Amino acid sequence: MTYFGFLLRFLVVPIIIFLVIYLLDEKNKKHISGFKNGRPVWIAIGIHILLALVYTTPWDNYLVATGVWYYNPQLVTGIVLGYVPIEEYTFFILETLFAGLWWWFLARRQNPKAENFVPSKIIRFGSFAFLFVLWIIFTVLFFAGPPSLTYLSIIFFWALPAIAPQLLFGADILWRHGKLVALTILPMALYLSAVDSLAITASTWTIAVDQSTGILLGGVLPIEEAIFFIVTVTLVAFGMTLFLAEEAQDRIQEWFPKFKTKSQ
Repeated sequence: MTYFGFLLRFLVVPIIIFLVIYLLDEKNKKHISGFKNGRPVWIAIGIHILLALVYTTPWDNYLVATGVWYYNPQLVTGIVLGYVPIEEYTFFILETLFAGLWWWFLARRQNPKAENFVPSKIIRFGSFAFLFVLWIIFTVLFFAGPPSLTYLSIIFFWALPAIAPQLLFGADILWRHGKLVALTILPMALYLSAVDSLAITASTWTIAVDQSTGILLGGVLPIEEAIFFIVTVTLVAFGMTLFLAEEAQDRIQEWFPKFKTKSQ
């Protein structure tokens, strides 16, 4: 299975399906309750795609350059930017778009919260402190740990500095919308892990045995791959929620009185 064949089957097709659902929802005037609607949602998805490209590119180039993962040269176009094939950059874009559309699909179908929102500094600062300690641990493991922990530790070394500020700003808001966040992360990460297993089985790409724990889910999928999908979808789920939630808009205006947001 070629890399572009993988993308077409497992990402482009479901994206098209969700775009059709989006058009039907627009026709039926089905909007999100408790969040911004319309153009701001597309802006949020676009920002996440840009951030995914900018933030993930150096990290992924390092993985390929050091042999943590590698691709079958016969199953890619041969167009390489840095150390990474063009298909991988396309994957960044498509995964983020897919996850954003999945969040939007779920958000349109959720029941609005009836109770008043109660901000909590304990949740915000406590979750941030926990992730900071976790980042310190995996940073030490990345630089001084055994080779078998290289892939696992570099995932957390890379991802936690992006997740932690989200929690510092709005962990209590994310907790309020916990059902939406969980339903965005878990099924999407499970789906991406499942199709990743197919790509590994087809030798589209390979994870280095000597730089991973060797723990295989279903006898095929390295646990690091599943964790990667969990953290990447988490970044999108947290970001979309905090970018569009009414509580987040109120917090921004509270912290930055001169900043005004236009509701749709």
